[in-house]
Amino acid sequence: MAANNRRMSGKKGAQVGSGGQRRRGLEGKGPTPPAEARKGHKKNRIANVKAKQTARRPAPRGRGGKGTSEMVVGRNPVVEALREGVPATMLYVQQFIDNDERVREALQLAGERGGIHLMEAPRPELDRMTNGLNHQGLVLQVPPYEYAHPEDLAAAAYDEGQDPLIVALDGVTDPRNLGAVVRSTSAFGGHGVVVPERRAAGMTAGAWKTSAGAAARTPVARASNLTRALEAYKKAGLVVVGLAADGEVEVGDLEALGGPVVIVVGSEGKGLSRLVGETCDFRVRIPMPGGAESLNAGVAAGVVLYEAARRRA
Repeated sequence: MAANNRRMSGKKGAQVGSGGQRRRGLEGKGPTPPAEARKGHKKNRIANVKAKQTARRPAPRGRGGKGTSEMVVGRNPVVEALREGVPATMLYVQQFIDNDERVREALQLAGERGGIHLMEAPRPELDRMTNGLNHQGLVLQVPPYEYAHPEDLAAAAYDEGQDPLIVALDGVTDPRNLGAVVRSTSAFGGHGVVVPERRAAGMTAGAWKTSAGAAARTPVARASNLTRALEAYKKAGLVVVGLAADGEVEVGDLEALGGPVVIVVGSEGKGLSRLVGETCDFRVRIPMPGGAESLNAGVAAGVVLYEAARRRA
């Protein structure tokens, strides 16, 4: 009997503490993974190649930064800014203000637009906010403008399957000229405007008003160094065309305007700076039979943008 017990104890059987391993072994392994995830499959190899190509691409550039907030003061300027769709976050109204037609219109426009908070404030507070300017009881707060990065403009055009058409401003300090250029760029199918970070006009309320709403559709980029931004455009395949009164080519003869191009416009008085002028592939002139010495930036840009749009039609 003892021998029989020894033989029985030698047989295999369920072991204590197996943890259900045999039961799990009988379970399925789940759904079959897609071909892209199966090692050795043709689609898996293609997916791996695409992933490596994506990893080699440069990371997206940071944004061009933000401008500074701005205050539009005075009854007429505030009403005009609201009419033209200038972005705003707050309308300050003086307590016990004389409720004339302009005040009523400002309140109505702000209410209809939505997203503009109304704040009643005593006159001393408005005086402090505006550094003593004649605000007439109305102050409109304009938020900082979000600039694009210069490379974003060309990338967006290429993504749409189009040749980039960009305008760069060199030494243009009047916000109204910037607004006019933005308006012309939008009208002729351009992809954006580039301005230098220093000693140049920015997207202020005045620029917004002059753009007549085009600033909401056409991005403005800010470059820390305009010359380097133009060199980067050249490496990306764009032709840099500078406007100059003594340019070697007339604007109507430049075939390059039909392709990827950056049009560089200088200030009315000084024109293009030396380094920017040396960076240009072509320097073109606008014939003026009337004898005018120069055109302001907005008009000059409009003339060249029209020629570029005509060649692309």
